[in-house]
Amino acid sequence: MQKESRNVSRIYVILGCLFVTCLLISNVVAGKLITVFGTTLPAAVILFPITYIFGDVLTEVYGFKRSRLIIWTGFACNLLMALIFILVVALPHPEFWGHQDAYAVVLGMTPRVVVASLVGYFLGEFTNSAVLSKMKLLTQGKWLFTRTIGSTIVGEGIDTVVFITIAFAGTVSSSVLLSMIAAQYIFKVVYEILVTPLTYLLVGWVKKKEAIDVYDWGVKYNPFSLEID
Repeated sequence: MQKESRNVSRIYVILGCLFVTCLLISNVVAGKLITVFGTTLPAAVILFPITYIFGDVLTEVYGFKRSRLIIWTGFACNLLMALIFILVVALPHPEFWGHQDAYAVVLGMTPRVVVASLVGYFLGEFTNSAVLSKMKLLTQGKWLFTRTIGSTIVGEGIDTVVFITIAFAGTVSSSVLLSMIAAQYIFKVVYEILVTPLTYLLVGWVKKKEAIDVYDWGVKYNPFSLEID
């Protein structure tokens, strides 16, 4: 069922928009802390793993090249959002407006956290996409669950370690840093495993609607190219 086209379908655009939306919302709500089974986690963990699910669907159906375009779109939108937030918080405000501190707490982003978020996302998402793509070739398109879970184990692992290390190293003890990494990583992987049936349904539906199932034979996994065909 190999079929590729230079045309960009509506479903591809919608999936890309949902991917970017989940990414941006995750970064906005990341400042809120929640408690899950006694473990303190950033609120972003309830939504950010969904970006990996959409990333899995995009790579599984459309291939690495088209998934790469969406990943770069998310990176650009995330960077723009962070820069606008930093600028808006820094701009002077009238004395009668008494919500500056609250606004800064919710939307304020330090340069260190912005860098951590962008680097973690970049490395994690591209690794996730490349691993899934290679595993699809190795499994000849069988056992989708091995690809979605396997790529998440690698991609989310890199993302979590890089983000927390860059954002918090030197501000907390090593034991706390390792605890934060372990808690978030385990939560994200378990999340992916639990929603695997939904991933199967979405992948099957998209493949059927698009009549496309790309295998990345001969593809060079260069993250810095924007070529889609």
